[in-house]
Amino acid sequence: MLEKLLSLDIELFVFLNSLGSETFDGFWLFITRQSNWVPFFLLLLYLIFKKLGAKQTLYLLLFVAVLITITDQTTNLFKNGFQRLRPCNNPEINSFIRVVQSRSSFSFFSGHAANSMAVAAFLYFNFKDKIKFFGFLFLWPLIFAYSRIYLGLHYPLDIVSGYLFGLTSGFLMYKVYKIAQQKYFPI
Repeated sequence: MLEKLLSLDIELFVFLNSLGSETFDGFWLFITRQSNWVPFFLLLLYLIFKKLGAKQTLYLLLFVAVLITITDQTTNLFKNGFQRLRPCNNPEINSFIRVVQSRSSFSFFSGHAANSMAVAAFLYFNFKDKIKFFGFLFLWPLIFAYSRIYLGLHYPLDIVSGYLFGLTSGFLMYKVYKIAQQKYFPI
């Protein structure tokens, strides 16, 4: 069963990765860099600040920092535990896939997917009723993580697993945040 799932995962990766072309490589390299998302993060920060004020925004950012630390370190534990080769390093497929970027670390599961989904979920649960159309926030992890498939760095299963872990982490951190907020910083 697991072998069949991994085989399907590789087939789906090869299909999705082959949709790319040199024309769009620069775009996806731009998308995959976290620093290029700074304007988006500043917009989010502005929206949050407008809704919460300075003190509550700093308190929320503390929880975001803890959330990213937890998801990032857990991702590293999984990567080193499973030691799944990235597509770009997999000798069975790396000769015929598009490798736009290489990394030597392991693949399962995607830290980009986990971190971006965790933050998106945490913020969504906090602001879904306060900011109109805030559900569009989930476009960020979708686009961000797809870049990893395009570039040859992650399989779809790495992305989906990262999403699930991130969604769960973000929701649990939201619950902890709400409890702590009621106790220490009631609005």
